[in-house]
Formats: sequence, C-alpha cells, structure tokens
Amino acid sequence: MAKRTKPRAEKAEVPTMPGFIGPQLATLKLKAPSGSQWIHEVKYDGYRIQLRIDGDDRRAYTRNGYNWVNKFSRIAGAFGIEGQAIVDGEVVVIHNGRTNFSELQADLGRGDQDRLVYFAFDLLWLDGRDLRKEPQIERKRLLKDLIEEHDLKEPVLYSEHHEGDGQALFSAASKLNYEGIVSKRVDAPYRSDRVEAWQKIKVVQKGKFPVVGFIKDPSGVAALYLGKKEGKDLVYMGKVGTGWSRTTSAQIRKALDTVVSPKQKLTKTIRKPKATWVEPKFYADIEYRDITSEGLLRASSFKGLSKGTR
Repeated sequence: MAKRTKPRAEKAEVPTMPGFIGPQLATLKLKAPSGSQWIHEVKYDGYRIQLRIDGDDRRAYTRNGYNWVNKFSRIAGAFGIEGQAIVDGEVVVIHNGRTNFSELQADLGRGDQDRLVYFAFDLLWLDGRDLRKEPQIERKRLLKDLIEEHDLKEPVLYSEHHEGDGQALFSAASKLNYEGIVSKRVDAPYRSDRVEAWQKIKVVQKGKFPVVGFIKDPSGVAALYLGKKEGKDLVYMGKVGTGWSRTTSAQIRKALDTVVSPKQKLTKTIRKPKATWVEPKFYADIEYRDITSEGLLRASSFKGLSKGTR
C-alpha cells in the first residue's frame, strides 16, 4: 500500500510593496460635519506629496504620480526609518504664521528647500502591511506612533486633528486666514478616488474690484482684468475667468462695451495684447483664496457686476 504523504505547507506570500498609490481626494462642502464619527484637520496650502520609503530607496510622488524626490530630497532624507512606509501628506512653506502657496512656489523655483515642511496626515503601507482597508483613525494612530518611535523632527511634522465640532475649527481657521479644514470619517478606509469620507470646507475672501479691461469671446467675455484703488493709484490685481454663465457673460460684455477706453487706466501700465480696456466704472464682486506675493488675486471667481464707486 502506498504511503500517504502529507501535503506541503504553502509558503505565505510576502505582499509586494506598491509603487505610486493614487491619492484619496476630498469632496468640497459648504459646512463642516459634526459628531463622533468625524475628525477635523487644518487644510494645508501646498503640494500633496506621497512619500514612499523602502530602505534607502526614497521617492516623493505628486498627486499625478511624478517622482519629485530631487525637489524634496531634504524631506525624504529626514524621514529616517529603516523599513518600508508609504505616507500621505502635504509639503508647505510657513510664512507669517500660515502655509503660503506663493512662497512655496518661489522657493521651489529657486531650488531652495530650507523652509519646506512636510505635514504627514495618513499612512498607507507599513513594513509589508497594506493599511488602506484599516479605519482612518487607526491609520493616524499608526502614523503618529511611527513618527514618535523614530523621533522624527522638522521638516517632518505629524498633522494633528480636532475631534467634535468641525465648525469650531473652521471658524478658527477663518479668523487666521487659513485655507480651510478637511473633515474625515474615523471609520473609513483609504480609496484612490474622490470620496465623501473626506470633506473639505474652504475659507474664501470677498471683495469688489474695478474692472479695467476684458478679453472678448464670441458671445461675451473670456476674462476680466481687475484693479484696486490704493490712494490716488489704480493698481493691477490680476484677472478672473470663471464664475459666469453664457448669458451672464453676454450681459457683462454689453455693460462693458458702454465704457470702452482707447487706453488703459492703470497707474502702472501692463502689457496685455488681447485686452480691451475700459473706464473703471464697473465693479466686479469677487471671491478669492488669497493675494499672491506678486500682489495678484489667487483662485478668483466672479460673483456679480455693479456700477458705481465703492
């Protein structure tokens, strides 16, 4: 009789560390959620960067999957762990007490990494373990433990969160002119998609700016050039090209056609070959994120047009 042989024990497969993981993206909301199922973090104004660490192999992926480790070598080198980790976070420059995207762009343009800081807010992989199915709050706990156990210091910082009332943190962020907050479901996994489990609530600023010119399009305007009165001067504040429907665009064009000027009225003239210049008789209601270091409106959106002075 043939001897029965024991089946061979199968070797456990060692999980392969992924390369770039598509980022989880937040859904824009008007109001922060509340309740015990949510945590809330400050929304940073910088570059979303995924750090991939596999021993001495360091990579810094943008949200589109480009490896920018040469731009962020100081941060990648500062994440001093020996094993494997994939960390999600944001590279920023802190200027005048808050993160400032214009300053970040200026530093990167010069190749200057001295002021760069990395706020780590999620952990997707750790030493052979895929954490993406773990609850949000557990991933943050593991991330904090990783940073504390290895005594990681600036330029690597752990992104703290606030529990409870999200609107309270949003109000504080608004007063400090931060970009906003991100609210996160404590029980949610990590998905490479735009999800309801992450919700972003943005701080916006509002203002009225005289229209100094426009770019034509066949049915109305493609963009408006804006100014601002500073004493006796009329200074350039940039342009806005979003926020109107086709009907509104035609109405704006009809109004501005009544005040067309042969030359621009800015105190310091600018070169805009496509511009049709106007007398600054109309004011645009604008929502915008910030004013850049060059003095221009950032992330501006048109909300209305009115005639007269401020």
